[in-house]
Amino acid sequence: MKSAVETLNPTRVRLTVEVPFEELKDSLDAAYKKINQQVTVKGFRKGKIPARVIDQRFGRGAVLEEAVNDALPRFYTDAVNEAEVNPLGQPEVDITELKDGELLAFTAEVDIRPAIEIPDYSGIEVTVDAVEVSDEDVDKSVEQLRDRFASTNPVERAAAEGDVVTLDLEAKVDGEVLADGQAEGVQYTIGSGELLDGVDEAVTGKSAGEEATFTSTLKGGSAEGKEAEVTVKVTAVAAREVPELDDEFAQMASEFDTLEELRADSRKRLENMKQYDQATQAQERVLDELLKLAEVPIPEKLLEDEVNTRKHNLEHHQLGQMGLNLDKYLEIQGKTAEEFDAETREQAVKGIKTQFVLDELVNKEKLNVSQEELTEHLMRRAASSGMSPDQFAQAVVEGGQVPMLVGEVARGKALAVVVDAVKVVDTNGEAVDLSDEDDEAAEAAEASAEDAPAADDEKAADKSE
Repeated sequence: MKSAVETLNPTRVRLTVEVPFEELKDSLDAAYKKINQQVTVKGFRKGKIPARVIDQRFGRGAVLEEAVNDALPRFYTDAVNEAEVNPLGQPEVDITELKDGELLAFTAEVDIRPAIEIPDYSGIEVTVDAVEVSDEDVDKSVEQLRDRFASTNPVERAAAEGDVVTLDLEAKVDGEVLADGQAEGVQYTIGSGELLDGVDEAVTGKSAGEEATFTSTLKGGSAEGKEAEVTVKVTAVAAREVPELDDEFAQMASEFDTLEELRADSRKRLENMKQYDQATQAQERVLDELLKLAEVPIPEKLLEDEVNTRKHNLEHHQLGQMGLNLDKYLEIQGKTAEEFDAETREQAVKGIKTQFVLDELVNKEKLNVSQEELTEHLMRRAASSGMSPDQFAQAVVEGGQVPMLVGEVARGKALAVVVDAVKVVDTNGEAVDLSDEDDEAAEAAEASAEDAPAADDEKAADKSE
């Protein structure tokens, strides 16, 4: 087999391949065997029809087509390996010559992973938020814990903000009660904003047995987005009572004996959260600066596929779970379709650039992923997905996504290498040493590097095959 490679642009090549006809022998044999199993010819047992009879009855052309279709992937892969290119996606193949008994020639155009030069990033400097936890932050955290242990007790008075009321609701549009516009026994905390707009004002000051009518825009159901006349009846009022902030509360709500110990633990937890946020912020800002320095040509077909994938995932998965369609989502976001398309394309470009640059860093720094690192990453991904580690691991293996996870960890390590080499300061002007928070920094780096497109080597290889 002879092959040559022509560079069409930094992200696309054309392979020209010539194959001596004898190299098609195995595929021709397989083609005759396949056709033998599919057809019947009077006078011959199934599977025992001679090749010459198949040629006469069904045409030599049909056999050649079957053989070429079988052999092309193998010849294409050999040409790719010989040219030492990294294909992305499926090739566009054109058979330029097929002479029976002599020659098969074809061309294959395919996007490739571009050659990237990692820029000198040592001069990068970014500023991140300082890790500061105020007494007010601790007070708020303890108050949230306190609210979780609140109890409710029925009261015989008018409802006020903070009370838990039991409501019966009826919604009418154009004077007609909606089929799904009635609900009974709905519990609602006044002031929480978890029900319809206007309900707080309607029920405040009402006692059990009283009702009110107000107008509101429906947030869901068959008449979502329409103005409705809503009648609400208060059937019960209960006051929320929170426990006293004392040592007894600390013992009830935590493993600590005193309120002072509980507050100290809350402060430490908040500091840990802010340290993680700081590490994430550092990773994201360093990555942005690195991408500004790097020259990365983007394969157009890959970009188109990534944009379509992002749109599909948003429309058919994320919005579907929220009961929204794209038009409603854009209305809520206050964006036009053109603005949405531009943002999606921008995000896709950044995702592709991120993967290409970090993958090149992985190769340059010769970074490997240990089993322990992969397991830790899998545990974090499982937690964020709401699945158990075993369930998530099974889904990853069955979906052939292990290489994808390995790539995420490797890219996270590559980004961490860059962060370690640049200057990170907080808003107080103090240098930030993320190496003191290895776990948080590593997790943040992987999170920053996760927003990569479906252009990783394994997926690209799958598409090429």
